[in-house]
Amino acid sequence: MSFLRVLLRLPFILVWLVSSLLSVATIYPIVTPALRGRMNRAWSRTLVWLCGVKVTVVGRPPMQGSGLWVSNHVSWIDIFILAGVRSVFFVAKSEIRRWPVIGWLVAKVGTVFLHRGQRHAVREVSEEIQRRFARGEVIGLFAEGTTSTGFDVLPFHASLFDPAIRAQVAIQPVALRFMYRGLRSDFAAFVGEETLVANLWTLLRASGVQVEVVFLPVITPEQSQEWGRNRVARHAEEMIREAVRVSDRTDHVCESQTPMSRSA
Repeated sequence: MSFLRVLLRLPFILVWLVSSLLSVATIYPIVTPALRGRMNRAWSRTLVWLCGVKVTVVGRPPMQGSGLWVSNHVSWIDIFILAGVRSVFFVAKSEIRRWPVIGWLVAKVGTVFLHRGQRHAVREVSEEIQRRFARGEVIGLFAEGTTSTGFDVLPFHASLFDPAIRAQVAIQPVALRFMYRGLRSDFAAFVGEETLVANLWTLLRASGVQVEVVFLPVITPEQSQEWGRNRVARHAEEMIREAVRVSDRTDHVCESQTPMSRSA
């Protein structure tokens, strides 16, 4: 049954990929930023649904104005899960730019790439983020710098919080809680030496993958100015850690997404 599920889903994934590439190459450059944002959100929701992932949003994410969304990082699909809530532009490691096809696509839709190990990399990324904030955009940040199994949170890198603090924008911690057939699970985690293709195959053959996207209390500009980047990073890290360690499902669900909330 799992192989049949792959055969049913894969053609639609290929159609999604080709149509997205064509749209980015032809339509994307000539439409308004608002329309590009709607396109990004629609593409992201569609891909997550095609992969059979059910997404539920807990809390009320801000849908207007600039800000920084800081999240734990479990899988490559995290990017599309969050971008399906609101068009958000991510800071990502430069290795993603070299992924076949997907790397080109995420670059074209506005991902900011961090070249780790280069002397001026953080400063250049910081300047680009500042420009995005000035345009009223939301930046997404996986402050661990790598993926984990999703049961805990790795230490956050504080330096990437600087642009949000200097721009005096709200910082929103976001916890991603992955489940498989109703139980917390690392089934969909993209960790270790696993390839992107292998992880995609894992998702396509499965049913019952669910993700809760938990929007936690905002760190206000006033708080971040007072605390500084190290305390802000530790505070966001601890809030997300507490949320991902929750073993039950007692949160009040304020919004369920459509079509992303449809069962696989």
